Amino acid sequence: MRNRPAFLHDFFGASPGTAAYETAVWLNHRVGSLDVGHLERSSTLSGYLSELEQAGVDKAVVVGRETPDLTIDNDQISALVSQSSRLVGIGSVDIQTRGADSAISEIHRAVRELGFKAINIEPGFGLPAHHADDPLLDPVYQTCLELGVPVCLMTGPTTPDFDFAHPNAVARLARRYSDLKIICYHGYYPFVNEILGAAFRYQNIYLVPDMYIFQPGAQLYVEAANGFLQDQLLFGSSYPFRALSQTIKDYRSLGFKSTVLDNIFFKNAQAILNI
Repeated sequence: MRNRPAFLHDFFGASPGTAAYETAVWLNHRVGSLDVGHLERSSTLSGYLSELEQAGVDKAVVVGRETPDLTIDNDQISALVSQSSRLVGIGSVDIQTRGADSAISEIHRAVRELGFKAINIEPGFGLPAHHADDPLLDPVYQTCLELGVPVCLMTGPTTPDFDFAHPNAVARLARRYSDLKIICYHGYYPFVNEILGAAFRYQNIYLVPDMYIFQPGAQLYVEAANGFLQDQLLFGSSYPFRALSQTIKDYRSLGFKSTVLDNIFFKNAQAILNI
């Protein structure tokens, strides 16, 4: 549910010998990757697709970004996913810099013309940062509802200000838009207890803890998925920031019940993204 090739941007490790590449290597080590050679193996399209094939990944959801500091635009993502039936695209908009009219128009284009399955936004990375339930974002949520696609929220410990990484706002958002499917990348780690409480209360919250599920305190995601969260947790690797084959293997050893693994690895995403 969160996958990008290294060649897509320097931020993902496209250029060995640069500070950005070293940051990608650092993060790989930080989250437990045993082999960072995948960064160079996915420096080409063929190498990237080979990584997916060897890992046994049938569908990889490729996510762009649109923030004041980093843009990987929707046309880049569209060009990438057109290269393989394994790839599923998610579009991104930043209403704060675009304005409402442009954001709405781009969401329509992303879904209706480019065939994207959801829309990604990153309010905590705005200038200034915003909470997920800020009224500024309402046109995005309303348009996603109109088009019948989920919205994806970027969360987690890389959010510049932790005040905007707390799940209080997404709980309020889920209550306000009860028919909107809300996918939370990075699973609001490290606020694991809090986001699980929100997801327990609001079944339209979906969690993708991806690489953070291997961090201290994250076992609670597994416990929840073995119970009430089995239809609301989705697999992600956050590739290229964690080795893909290793992540799938490690996921299987976390303690998920065998009866919920199919949901987590495929069925939940299949249903939510209408694949």
